[in-house]
Amino acid sequence: MSEPDFDFAVFGSTPLAQFLAGLLAGSHNKKVLLAGESRASYRLPRGIDLSVAPITRPQSWTILVGTIPEASRLMSRIAGRGTLSRVDPIFFAEGPREIEALSHIRHMAVGFGVAAEPVAQSTLGGNRAGIVLRDAFRLNRAQMETGLEPWLAQSQVRRLTPQSVNVDKDGRVELAQNGMVFGARQAVLADDEAIMAWLPLRQWPTLFRRRQHSSILTAPTRPLTSSIMLELDWGLFLTQQPEGGVAAFGPGERAEFSAHLQGLLGEDRQIVQAGQTSYPALVTRDGAPAFGRVEGHGADIVAGTGCYGAFIAPALARWLAGAASRAEAHWFEQHLVDRDNRSTAVAEFPGFGGEQAE
Repeated sequence: MSEPDFDFAVFGSTPLAQFLAGLLAGSHNKKVLLAGESRASYRLPRGIDLSVAPITRPQSWTILVGTIPEASRLMSRIAGRGTLSRVDPIFFAEGPREIEALSHIRHMAVGFGVAAEPVAQSTLGGNRAGIVLRDAFRLNRAQMETGLEPWLAQSQVRRLTPQSVNVDKDGRVELAQNGMVFGARQAVLADDEAIMAWLPLRQWPTLFRRRQHSSILTAPTRPLTSSIMLELDWGLFLTQQPEGGVAAFGPGERAEFSAHLQGLLGEDRQIVQAGQTSYPALVTRDGAPAFGRVEGHGADIVAGTGCYGAFIAPALARWLAGAASRAEAHWFEQHLVDRDNRSTAVAEFPGFGGEQAE
């Protein structure tokens, strides 16, 4: 591979991936390629970006809470007013282990200054327990993507749609587009689709498991209790749509996911599916996020950040650029992608992705 012209080639279509590319270029003066299309406006929801999450580790809350002010200021500057909205998401559960984890999440949130209150069981139905997390930020993905285009251009990020990609074992990468070849010193595979598309199989981390996920959009129906709800038992998100429908996404094949969704929304609510899809996604064995170079020297990986990834992007950019604080560096180094998956030092509640994947 010839000497590359770029420092980083970031692969991914999520707001996190695009935000990260711009931060590496604009804040850290790196020459950056971005391979990934903006997709929020023309496909069913597969994710959501929130400033709160079902986190059980205080170290992770520290990183998240520490970067929210910086990330939110940058997001608003990039895409303008309305990019962020204030929401009161509800996290709920029914199984005994999940309810215990929910209680722990509530105490963690309160300890880090997030108002978290119990939700009445009568509101949720069945034997479910829930908490509401007040005044969280939600990122408007479609508006953020619109603002990202000029910001990335201003930051001199080169966007490509490559016909072929070759990621070397030392992390260097070559991308071919329309007969031209571009090279970068370090590949950053910043979302699940990029990892599954471009990570060489010989370097596949033992920490990862593929799991089928589904997304369903309903026709307008009776509103949800909150505009955003997360069921811990399945890791399933429910989001109220502006036109009155409900978008649901999370683990599971379409048939079982649809049946479970009907059970969650209740037999007294008329459900007509307006769209559905299924897709593979990655989970980690221990339920915790994963970062860093595969095998210690390959492509950089960003995986398992769930709904809060975009809000830690400034810290992640600093770490990749070698400018992280001591606390940030320590947290990322604890979550390296080649960590021993039998370790419990960083494990999150397995319902968020870990043991479910076995």
